[in-house]
Amino acid sequence: MAEKSAKPAKRLSSDSNSHEGAAAGEISALEEAFRKFAVHGDTRATGKEMHGKNWSKLCKDCNIIDGKNVTTTDVDIVFSKIKGKSVRTITFEQFKEALQELSKKRFKGKSDEEALQEMYKLIEGKGPGLTGVTKTVASPTVSRLTDTSKFTGSHKERFDASGKGKGRAGREDLVDNSGYVSGYKHAGTYDHKVQGNNSKDN
Repeated sequence: MAEKSAKPAKRLSSDSNSHEGAAAGEISALEEAFRKFAVHGDTRATGKEMHGKNWSKLCKDCNIIDGKNVTTTDVDIVFSKIKGKSVRTITFEQFKEALQELSKKRFKGKSDEEALQEMYKLIEGKGPGLTGVTKTVASPTVSRLTDTSKFTGSHKERFDASGKGKGRAGREDLVDNSGYVSGYKHAGTYDHKVQGNNSKDN
């Protein structure tokens, strides 16, 4: 009986360990924002390191740069100071160091801890904005040029009635070996008629 009661205790301890591991795997809102900006505009980025360009964008999008206490020059100076001499990126730990440096300038009059917390609030839950990204604009000229129903000549033959491209059939004159005249609507009905007549005769 003693052995049986010992087994559930082991199971409970393993469950608690797995729960602690799951909690440890969660990332903070600050780190999540760091990763979003770190991978912005770079398909090869892992989210673990951030380039100077993305650091500047984060500072602009999250209103760290206010134009008075903190300028773009301040942001660049801090980045150069924090990163290593032979590298061009900063890690998340270095990112927090950089924020600590800027928080003293951005929130003057507050204690170091309060200033840092205010800085974190500006960034947490944020992501890269789309400022400066070219957006598509609906133009009547473009709509007219892309309306397949108004195409003429050989261009018209490349699309079906719904506007979907025919692919190779619309670009090349494919030989029809069916024995029917091109465009004949009742192609393939002859065999059905002959079979139908034969069954009637029988």
